[in-house]
Amino acid sequence: MNSDRLRELFSGGATFEELLARPKKNKELWAVVYHRAALAPEAVARAALSSGVWHLLVLSEDWCGDSVNILPVIARLTESMPLVDMRIVGRDDNPELMNKHLTGTSRSIPVVMVFDDTFTEREWWGPRPAPLQDWVIREGLALAKDERYRQVRMWYARDRGQTIITELLQIIERLEGRIAEASD
Repeated sequence: MNSDRLRELFSGGATFEELLARPKKNKELWAVVYHRAALAPEAVARAALSSGVWHLLVLSEDWCGDSVNILPVIARLTESMPLVDMRIVGRDDNPELMNKHLTGTSRSIPVVMVFDDTFTEREWWGPRPAPLQDWVIREGLALAKDERYRQVRMWYARDRGQTIITELLQIIERLEGRIAEASD
């Protein structure tokens, strides 16, 4: 997908405020998570150092439990970063884009694509914070679905979005050359 098409897709995407205003499953939960989402002072200070223009294009669906816990936190982050904006598009409406951002063979969401000012994709993140994703793969998939989701919700409640913020700030800092590339 070329940068003109990505710019067009981004421009047509919903802002977080527009997403909140739509009728959707778990409407109240979306609003509560957003209301409670807050950035730690250290995260605000790190965000203030960003000097690049970044566009976050998120593949999501409003029924997704991970999206309910992640997007409000990312919205709070973008509110503190004037040069960063976010738009949300549907996973199911964008299969070509989703297929380029699979988690293994899974169409897991949310997926956050980080575009520079020319709408060149520089990196992507998702579908969950790394420690939670590791737990899901190692232990969570062995649990019954209801128990796995209960454990995932508890993880998000304990973490309060801090890992999401840290991971996204690390991506931006790396892209801006403020921290070294991660070594394997």
